[in-house]
Amino acid sequence: MIRLDRLVNVLGGYGVQLACCPVPRSTELRSVVMRETDDARAVGGDVFLAVGAESVAQAVGWAATAKAAVVLLHGEAEREAAAVGEAEGVAVMLVDPAVSWSQLAGVVYGLVLEGRETESGRGPTDLFALADSLAGAVGGSVTIEDRRARVLAYSSSQQGADPARLETILGRQAPQRLRDLFDRRGVSAYLASYDEPLFVEEDPAHGLTGRMVVAVRAGRELLGSVWVTCGVPLTGARCTALADGARTVALHLLRSRASADLERQVESDLVIRLLEGTADAATVVSRLGLPQGAARVIAVRAHIAAERHAALLLAFDRATTGFGWSRPGRSTLSGTTLYTVLPGEPVAAAREWVAALRTALPAQVTVTAGIGGTAAAADLPASRQEADECLALHEARPPGAVPPAYDESWDDILLQRLRAAARAGRAPARGPVADLRRHDRDHATHYVPTLRAWLEAQGDLARAGERLGVHPNTIRYRLRKMVEVTALDLDDPRKRLAMIIDLAASD
Repeated sequence: MIRLDRLVNVLGGYGVQLACCPVPRSTELRSVVMRETDDARAVGGDVFLAVGAESVAQAVGWAATAKAAVVLLHGEAEREAAAVGEAEGVAVMLVDPAVSWSQLAGVVYGLVLEGRETESGRGPTDLFALADSLAGAVGGSVTIEDRRARVLAYSSSQQGADPARLETILGRQAPQRLRDLFDRRGVSAYLASYDEPLFVEEDPAHGLTGRMVVAVRAGRELLGSVWVTCGVPLTGARCTALADGARTVALHLLRSRASADLERQVESDLVIRLLEGTADAATVVSRLGLPQGAARVIAVRAHIAAERHAALLLAFDRATTGFGWSRPGRSTLSGTTLYTVLPGEPVAAAREWVAALRTALPAQVTVTAGIGGTAAAADLPASRQEADECLALHEARPPGAVPPAYDESWDDILLQRLRAAARAGRAPARGPVADLRRHDRDHATHYVPTLRAWLEAQGDLARAGERLGVHPNTIRYRLRKMVEVTALDLDDPRKRLAMIIDLAASD
């Protein structure tokens, strides 16, 4: 099930325009139907695909007869569609004639039906229900994994279950020692090349009683695998059931992926709009399903050794896994950076999000992150800049350092901006600090470090001396000599502040 508002938002990226909406946009959509017979009353559904309609009136009439909430039809007559739709109480969406019905139907069915199955948890092609059904057919416990050996679903049946299966389910992924074992035995290579089920011999040392495994494939692409715990190879009807089950799993994974890819595309485009600044930021936040209020931008980079792209794409995949309501943030990729808009104010929540992402990635992936300050929807571009600057700080710190947040690191960010300005030639080339720096270079004096220590000690000669490891009288002597080099007005607070800034920018 999805809501009409979500359907409108997603299909907008496919050249579909909402002509009128006399029903609430919060209307729940649970089914899709098209007119296949002359008797329109024989069918009924929430979303009506008006394939073959010769006019707007005919399409809306079919939809009204089927008691549909929304009808989709090819056409550009927006005024006529609005008038007829309002009269019949049916929302009308006009499809660009360049978009084929086959393309549109695939998207609509994927959105509406996949949403229903995911939210109900036991839809007709739900993976857990499928695992239970398959377990009954083959007589063993079933586990469905993706191509990275991550657990997608498992049967409730414990028939033939062993310690290896329990560890895999609890860890949501086959443990590394099991994956290494399967690699040594050639199981991974077999799954990459063959479609027939394979029997894997028991290995008591690894808690493995025996397995039948079959590849889940779409064409030549390996999508995952189905595993059955069994002491001996499956034969006859049970082996056939396993092979058929793998094909059903493939169909489910393809539809899930299509739906997920569509969601990611729409989500990514909307997040980019927020980060770049848009006049309708509040509307975009609503379309993303985020609460109105304060949010933060998190900037993340991920790489494995010198390879940056693969790890970054994997991080984006993990950040956007699951339907919107099941995860707190909304993400996009821009260049070499993953950006996530995370609602809420606590820094701890943002760091927990980064930690969870890091845990979901392979151990060899290096993750760095920066957390921008809280901002309203319209001010998220500023939070993005802060996140980028905090990310740069994190990349310069030792491995394992906590991701910096702007709330706590604003002083470092300010100094970073000042140094950038100085490197761009915006720092004054003349003035007290520049004069003292030249004198130190030409005469091997230590006036600049002395001035910095005195300013940081707020004029306390003893503390300044401790910083430099010299006697307070040495500090006093150097200050007197500096006055002979340049116009050093230490009694003026504004000039002291300017010197502090000049020194900080030149670090």
